[in-house]
Amino acid sequence: MSKEQIILGIDPGTTIMGFGLIKVVNKKMSLIQLNELDLKKYDDHYLKLKLIFERTIELIETHHPDEIAIEAPFFGKNVQSMLKLGRAQGVAMAAGLSREIPITEYAPKKIKMAITGNGNASKEQVAKMLQSMLGIKTLPKNLDSMDGLGAAVCHFYNQGRVEIGKSYTGWSAFVKQNEKRVKK
Repeated sequence: MSKEQIILGIDPGTTIMGFGLIKVVNKKMSLIQLNELDLKKYDDHYLKLKLIFERTIELIETHHPDEIAIEAPFFGKNVQSMLKLGRAQGVAMAAGLSREIPITEYAPKKIKMAITGNGNASKEQVAKMLQSMLGIKTLPKNLDSMDGLGAAVCHFYNQGRVEIGKSYTGWSAFVKQNEKRVKK
């Protein structure tokens, strides 16, 4: 009997949200979908967040992923950009949590390390390695979808390891693991 698993990987963003879905059967990966949600044409930040939530729910309802892997925001100097990125990640996470799908966050360096063996690899190097691994004919113009796919593949490679990042199975687990962030 073969065990099938579907992993949704998300690279959150308020300009472009990249995502990739893989199917794992007997520890062998195959690509289901690779795409992005282009939000550049929208000016309203709250509309962008709504669209991220709705697209994530749509992906969940269409593909029924067993788990979600999401790229954690990196720390930058622009506080406003970090805030927007954190909101995009939070909305995508909320969509998964609302459907009680386990979510694991991965730092960009961890994803790069899992895919290429080098935590400082470029986006292009990661994309080329994923292209080779999964038999993707042509790379997309924007590499955000490859970043989302990278999160899914990283999650596949890190399953069963003791320390794979923060993982949440629902709202109560999220709150319990983040008690310092909860206002009382």
